[in-house]
Amino acid sequence: MSDETAPAFVDTNVLVYAFDKSPTPKKRIAERLMLELMDQDRLRVSTQVLQELFVTLTRKVSQCCSSEEALAVLEDLAAWPLMTVDYAAIRAAGGLAHQVKLSFWDALVVVAAARTGAAVLYTEDLNDGQEILGVRISNPFAEK
Repeated sequence: MSDETAPAFVDTNVLVYAFDKSPTPKKRIAERLMLELMDQDRLRVSTQVLQELFVTLTRKVSQCCSSEEALAVLEDLAAWPLMTVDYAAIRAAGGLAHQVKLSFWDALVVVAAARTGAAVLYTEDLNDGQEILGVRISNPFAEK
């Protein structure tokens, strides 16, 4: 399966840009990416990502969503294959964080991406082009 047909995992930061009410250049890029992944049935996320997205959309962006608006976004995203963070994922992330020198939370995202079979993890938090656990990191906002 090629990167163009394999599942793709999307980190919280990309989703925040896609669903934030503020118009920004990153919003357009994130929206375009989300539409492409959904059209191709490739979108994957985790329970961690949904939790972080809810908190960010309701408390941390310049134009916050109501709880109802944020839950509607989460409801739409939860319709896609959802990786539930369990203790095995937490344990794997703890080991990976130490091994690769990542924050625990970033390691948990990488573990979740790998467990969904994602070939690509879209995030701006890790090094563009790096490969971890067989998942290629891609920053959709980086100048290519």
